[in-house]
Formats: sequence, C-alpha cells, structure tokens
Amino acid sequence: MPNGVAKRNLPDKICPACQRPFAWRKKWARDWDKVIYCSDRCRSGKA
Repeated sequence: MPNGVAKRNLPDKICPACQRPFAWRKKWARDWDKVIYCSDRCRSGKA
C-alpha cells in the first residue's frame, strides 16, 4: 500500500452490541466520529 495507510494502522472501535472490534472503512471517512455499530444487524438490535 504505497499511497495509503497499512491496515494494521487503521483506527478501530468496539461495537456496543456484539462487543467485537471493527476497523475504519473508507466509506466511513466523513462520519467516523458518528459511527457506533459495526453493522446494520447490530444497529437494529437483532444480534
């Protein structure tokens, strides 16, 4: 990854629903501070 950041250096968070870590994704670049859950399933509470 010569022009980017190595995957091991990406920020991560812990999902409050499933307690699993999830890493930053490019589609979350603008909203990373607002991202809480790792997936739609965890967001809906059916996990």
